[in-house]
Amino acid sequence: MPISAYLHIPFCRRRCYYCDFPISVLGDKTNTNQSGSIVEYAQFLCEEIKITPTCHLPLETVFFGGGTPSLLPPRYLEKILLTLDEHFGIDANAEISIEMDPGTFTLEQLHDYKKLGVNRFSVGVQSFNDKLLEKCGRFHRLKDIEQTINFIYQTNIKNFSLDLISGLPYQTLETWELSLEQAITINPSHISCYDLVLEPVTAFGKQYKPGNFPLPDDEDTSKMYKITQQKLTKAGYEHYEISNYAKLGYQCRHNLFYWENKPYYGFGMGAASYTNNQRFTRPKTRKTYYEWVKQLKLSGYVISASNLSRVDILLETLMLGLRLKKGINLSEISNRFEKDIIEKIYQTLIPYHQAELVYFKNINDNFITEINNNSWQSIHRIMLSDPDGFLLSNTILASLFDKLESIV
Repeated sequence: MPISAYLHIPFCRRRCYYCDFPISVLGDKTNTNQSGSIVEYAQFLCEEIKITPTCHLPLETVFFGGGTPSLLPPRYLEKILLTLDEHFGIDANAEISIEMDPGTFTLEQLHDYKKLGVNRFSVGVQSFNDKLLEKCGRFHRLKDIEQTINFIYQTNIKNFSLDLISGLPYQTLETWELSLEQAITINPSHISCYDLVLEPVTAFGKQYKPGNFPLPDDEDTSKMYKITQQKLTKAGYEHYEISNYAKLGYQCRHNLFYWENKPYYGFGMGAASYTNNQRFTRPKTRKTYYEWVKQLKLSGYVISASNLSRVDILLETLMLGLRLKKGINLSEISNRFEKDIIEKIYQTLIPYHQAELVYFKNINDNFITEINNNSWQSIHRIMLSDPDGFLLSNTILASLFDKLESIV
């Protein structure tokens, strides 16, 4: 049963040139404390929460994503948290996260968020280079990042993360390495490093082609990935997920629910839920989302969603689990699927094991080096090597999908 909730706060000052998320642009000068759009959205978000069936298990993680949740005035964040607590309950030790963009909040606002129970802060830095920030259409600049970090230090926040993007237009190995060094100097508890994805509907997707100048080529983006792994692990960060690094005890608990393919609630415009073996996504504009909530209330929470098939569940478990350093527990999968499926997974991965892109471990957490046709019976865990296996994860997953889709 879900014990995790994601809440989508769609408001942004601008739309970044790489963004295809469902957002509502407010403009640079809108006073969010007086925004009728935010008032209305908070009301509908709380209404959706109230009519959602509950399993009466308190939430262990709550994540405010966006959009730019730091545009949300504290009184509305308080209202949403109270609604969640009244309807589901929030565990006393819950991780409550919020995404924040530099230049979109004050020191007082940060104090208020902390008082309301937010205990994990994810800062969308993306780059420490003003020229790159401008080329990405970002609202903030380096001075805003510096102010944000000062705010975090002043409020004595220990659990905070920095987001960075590699593979940006005109980005070089040198500018990327400098961003990593600046992030390490700030000393956050967590760092997320994402490679730029060109979505067709975005400004970047329409303007650039992968691998063509001014984008870094594949060789340079691979080097960026390896430099990231080397620098951050040397600085004391565990590379616990393909794009995420954390100091001991600071892994993002909420995101682990996704990667372990566990159920979760989603609330708000464009948010996705995964409950009762069903996955469904809400409408992606405010107007259609408001109409959906109204109809949901009238129908007694009748939603249009289809059950995930066995092949969907298996492939998603593999796709998500292999993003983690610890990989997937093959013993758990073998409890749900037939022997020939487990054997097929193993046979597909043998070439990648021989190339040292995939590792096998036994029940005692020891690496299995010698393999034969029956070795799959002793495998307890499968994981990708770091960094080479992670770099070729799409190729490895494509091989698995190709072999498994026809037999599950």
